[in-house]
Formats: sequence, C-alpha cells, structure tokens
Amino acid sequence: MIADESYEHAVEEENYFVSMTDMMVGMIFIFIILLMYYVLQFSTTISRFEDVNDARAKIAIELKDQLEKRGVAVTIEENSSVLRLKDNVLFDSGRSDIKDEGGPKVVALAQSLRAVLPCYTDSAPGAPQASRPVCSPSAHRIESLFIEGHTDTDGFKGLGMADNLDLSAKRAANVYRRLRGADEGLSQICTTRDRSGCVPVLSVSGYGSDRPVDGDFAAKDKNRRIDLRIVMHTPSTEEYRQIEKRVSRS
Repeated sequence: MIADESYEHAVEEENYFVSMTDMMVGMIFIFIILLMYYVLQFSTTISRFEDVNDARAKIAIELKDQLEKRGVAVTIEENSSVLRLKDNVLFDSGRSDIKDEGGPKVVALAQSLRAVLPCYTDSAPGAPQASRPVCSPSAHRIESLFIEGHTDTDGFKGLGMADNLDLSAKRAANVYRRLRGADEGLSQICTTRDRSGCVPVLSVSGYGSDRPVDGDFAAKDKNRRIDLRIVMHTPSTEEYRQIEKRVSRS
C-alpha cells in the first residue's frame, strides 16, 4: 500500500514537472514571438527614418541642380543635407540688406524652390494646380524649410543691430521677404502638419556665430553663410500607409 502511494506520488510529481515544463516552453515561445514582432517594428521604424533621410538628400540634390542651372553655386552638407550659400553672394560685409548683385541670385533661388518644393508639399486651398511642376508622386513630405542666417565670431554692432545675432536674423528675414516678393506662389506652398489651413513651409532663423561649420569657430569664411535646412515630416504608420495608397493610385 505504501509502495502504491509512493508510486502515485512520484507520477503526480512527474506530471507536475511535465506541465510546468510545457508551460515554460509555451511562455518562451510567446516571448520569442513578441520579441520578433518588436524587432520587426523597430526595423520598420528605422527603415522609415532612413527613407526620410534619403528623401531629404534627394530634395537637396534637386535644389542644388536647379540653383546651379541658374548660376548660383551652393554646397551640400553631407550628414544633414543642408544647402549652403556664402554670405558674400547676397550681402556686403556687415550689411543685412541684399546687395544689387544678390537680387538675381534670390530670384534664382525662388525659381528653384518653386520647381522642387511643390512635389513634396501641399498647396493652399484655391491655389492654381497649373502652377505646380510635373513630378513623380512622393510618399515623403517637407514640414519646413528654414532659411538660416549665420555669421563668424568677429564682434559686430551697427546700423540698428546690436550684435551678430541681430545681423544673422535680419539677413535671413530679408532673404525670406525677397523670396516672397520674387514669387508670390511660394506663400501658397504649405507644410502638411496643420490641415486646418495653409501653414507656409518657408521659415526663418538666425544663429549668429553659435553654429560654426564642423564646430570650427576659426573658419570665418565658411561660417558666414545662409543655410537652407530641410525638415521632413515623419508620418505615423497609419499616415504612411495612407500616403503609399495615394501614391500607388497616382
């Protein structure tokens, strides 16, 4: 009798351990499935960011090509795809107003922006579609294009400006105003962030000497510049799917 009870107890223990093993194997299996899911989601997110960076680089190259066709020399910063114009292309030393020789350069910039930006942005309600360039549909959209003013570290004061920060901001603002004056249609090119109305894609910022090229404050000739910085809109998964559907139907 005692032997039978011991045998039954041993069988119960064995069944218990088998059940526990099965449960642990099941939990490990579920964990592996969840891990694979999150790895896939992470890879998809990383791929989307890479796609956005590739799109930004493509837009920068398109703008550079348009500008060079119109006789305006620019460079592209490799990592950020920022387009750079030297300050002396548009301004005399210590001045914020665009010089006479710089006027045609701004017109060329306006024409280049008008040729490229509508392919990656929305239009204001009622804007004539005929004015939009013919281009392949893109799933990527520009959130903002910043016109950035930058100076060197040489102290500056004059003509109603307190310092280099004032100078850089006024230069950027004057480029913005002249662009809008050269082509009123630029005001109808809108970012996609706010669907309630047209939020102009062009923006302005001034940094003085705070953002030198490659962190080199001594490179004064390079640091005196106007940058065009493209900020891309990164859509959510659902937005991305909807955009891809619209593109595939185009």
